[in-house]
Amino acid sequence: MIQARILIIDDDPDVLTAVRLLLKKTVSEILIEKNPEKLPSILHDQQIDLIMLDMNFKSAIHSGNEGLYWLSRIKEIKRDIPVIMITAYGAIDLAVQSLKQGASDFVVKPWHNDHLLEVVKDLISNKNKSNKKTNNQLVLNDIIGESDIMKSLFHKLTKIAPTDANILILGENGTGKDLIASAIHKQSNRSKHPFVKVDVGALTDSLFESELFGHKKGAFTDAREDRVGRFEMADKGTLFLDEIGNISLLQQSKLLTALQNRQISRLGSNQSVDVNIRLVCATNVPLRDLADENRFRKDLIYRINTVELQVPPLRERGNDILLLAKHFIQRYADKYNKPAPELDSSAERKLLSYHYPGNVRELQYSIERAVIMAESELLTNEDLIFSPLENPQTQASSKTDEHNLLELEKITILKVIEKHSGNISKAAKELGITRTALYRRLSKYNI
Repeated sequence: MIQARILIIDDDPDVLTAVRLLLKKTVSEILIEKNPEKLPSILHDQQIDLIMLDMNFKSAIHSGNEGLYWLSRIKEIKRDIPVIMITAYGAIDLAVQSLKQGASDFVVKPWHNDHLLEVVKDLISNKNKSNKKTNNQLVLNDIIGESDIMKSLFHKLTKIAPTDANILILGENGTGKDLIASAIHKQSNRSKHPFVKVDVGALTDSLFESELFGHKKGAFTDAREDRVGRFEMADKGTLFLDEIGNISLLQQSKLLTALQNRQISRLGSNQSVDVNIRLVCATNVPLRDLADENRFRKDLIYRINTVELQVPPLRERGNDILLLAKHFIQRYADKYNKPAPELDSSAERKLLSYHYPGNVRELQYSIERAVIMAESELLTNEDLIFSPLENPQTQASSKTDEHNLLELEKITILKVIEKHSGNISKAAKELGITRTALYRRLSKYNI
């Protein structure tokens, strides 16, 4: 049986049933859908290996042919997915046109079962071979890139992911270190087991042990019941410790002991529990700074850093910037039910010339804003506004502009809340205001 997920889209339930019955002994997973308008959300939420798409639907789309329209949408979102067009005999000319627009093959109703099975097997086989031969552009968990520096990163990732080596991911804020960690897990031998993420940089000393190792009821004042820690949650899977460079020396000592012994003890218990985890860590602190013994224990560095991956800043990735921008345009056009605008030459020049201190995250937020505010089918350089938080000159000049100050405050609040994963108490503490004051501002900015 072929390990693949096939999506069949046709508004005829008889066709869906026939194809599903034909393929169920050959392909491991088959998804069926009558409504093509659900395509964008399916492609964003799931990994699809092949699509079978009808040429005609009873829909409100007037593009000459619905199949060609939805084929173009598929190629905008995930251009590497093979697509087989399902057509009636009278529409073969349109099916041929679909091949010119990116379809991989077409079948004519009523089809010969052996022929259809052969087409499906060949396309999935070719896709798998292509994935093994090259990583010119990897699209996995929104990791997109075809620059030389990203090819090198993808090559290392595919080499180390199947191993159990501990990995340290280095890179500036906003470069996508968490996405790299998730991709490592999904390509590892532990992919069927949990992927557990902890932002250890946000944990106080008092919460660190409870969060990672768990606790017994009554271990401290608020311990009203037994709780499993993140180490146990990640057993047989991957434990991802984000912002590892920001933990205290006391926390480092406790973490090192757990990693050396491969055992943890819940707070309030003397019983040791064996844990089987693959450790992935990430930090925006340069390795040379971590090597300072006054800041970080060298023996812990060696323990977490069997292999290191350096994620490049966006400013070093060349035309990947445009690939990412177009990806985010499509994502937010789908999210806000708007047509996806194009980038004109002035917008492309601005995107390529900007220095991106906030990296991919800054680009993402700028594109989201541009899509929301877009009033035409074309984005110009004036539609692209980068965050004043990341641009000191913009921040300084905005002090005389009340509107910009309000926008700056709103952006700051959003970033701090995101940093603390929606924890209002932690966000208010970092902002230096009370929870009540923060709630007032959330209401003020309709957040």
